[in-house]
Amino acid sequence: MKPNIQYPAGWNSKRLKYAASYNDEVLPESTDDLTEIDYVEISGVSLAGGVEEVNRLAFFEAPSRARRKVRSGDILISTVRTYLRAIAAVDVASDGLIASTGFCVVRPLDGIDSAFLGWVAKSEPFVSEVVARSVGVSYPAINASDLVTIEVPLPPIDTQRQIARFLDEKTKRIDALIERKRLLLDRLSEKRQAVITHAVTKGLNPAALMKPSGIDWVGDIPVHWEVLPLKRVLSSSTYGISASLEPAGEVAVLRMGNLVDGEIDLGDLRFLDEVDESLLLEAGDVVFNRTNSLDLVGKASIFRGNADFPVSLASYLVRFRFSDKYLPQYANFVMGTEGLLAFARTLALPSIGQANLNPSRYAQIEFPIPPIAEQSGIVDYLMEQTSRFAAVWDRIDGSLQQLADYRASLVTAAVTGALAELR
Repeated sequence: MKPNIQYPAGWNSKRLKYAASYNDEVLPESTDDLTEIDYVEISGVSLAGGVEEVNRLAFFEAPSRARRKVRSGDILISTVRTYLRAIAAVDVASDGLIASTGFCVVRPLDGIDSAFLGWVAKSEPFVSEVVARSVGVSYPAINASDLVTIEVPLPPIDTQRQIARFLDEKTKRIDALIERKRLLLDRLSEKRQAVITHAVTKGLNPAALMKPSGIDWVGDIPVHWEVLPLKRVLSSSTYGISASLEPAGEVAVLRMGNLVDGEIDLGDLRFLDEVDESLLLEAGDVVFNRTNSLDLVGKASIFRGNADFPVSLASYLVRFRFSDKYLPQYANFVMGTEGLLAFARTLALPSIGQANLNPSRYAQIEFPIPPIAEQSGIVDYLMEQTSRFAAVWDRIDGSLQQLADYRASLVTAAVTGALAELR
């Protein structure tokens, strides 16, 4: 940890390797193929949640990196993609718990409280030091032998236990509050989705006469609405660019990560020096992701224009441009409904490899088509409603971030001796 931290009198600090051993046990290659293991991958661990996912596998099914044996009291610290901060204290391990070789498995020595050392490993100074010492840009990593040279605070054993008990109790309360706020966000998201779906499939007039739409995910629609394949209201659809992208250039190229909650986010962009003008986006274009994991296929966002630089799109995205019979803002709301996404993804199920939602197949999907004036009124209504939802979301999300920050600062203060109530 950082050398300028001042610890209380009676505390020591040592390099981690003098407080714990590491990577002590390895699952041998001679293990019987049918031996079952509980495998922990880096993606199954988080700083806040600890070990969140364990997969039961036969040895012959497990990846070659499934080799580090884990015991109760061990601490898992990711040595690859360290920016993910995949660190967990393992209070109770199953007999067959095995971690990826992407972890350093730290085992506290006698005289060191494992719960305390687990909190030290999750404290901000330690995590920041791991990240700072990592090498590589796209895939930062640290050698386990370098990781264990990081200094850790070591108060007397009774103080270690007191701090661990304190943090166990306090963080449990904070985590309960965080979980309640996350549930609020989930309910808010469900309510937002219900409002959008109702508006784009039923309209705004509760007294309107209804008729069957013939579309399972839509149900009944107002009698004066049409139902048409999307291709009937498209003026064009265009694949994006297949090219190597750079951090700088003249033309921004959207990627999947730029499609956020129905809007184009112009952050974290990649560029090309030039692009055919026919592939530049115009205000009102709707972009959707045609291929990737199934839960991301069909994700769509509207481009509202950009005056600072021209914008195009990557090859796994598709641009839809609409005729004057269908407002792009309306189409964007429809394309974001869970019912349409679920149906569209049935068309994208892969026979082999990645899911792929061919734009031609997408264009065959039938859409509800209100009169253009009614579309405009529904768009205005939904823009107002979603703005309100966004304001509430921001307030809850802000308080959630405050709780997360408080939790992190509490852990750091406790393990470094800066917390007055523990002195």
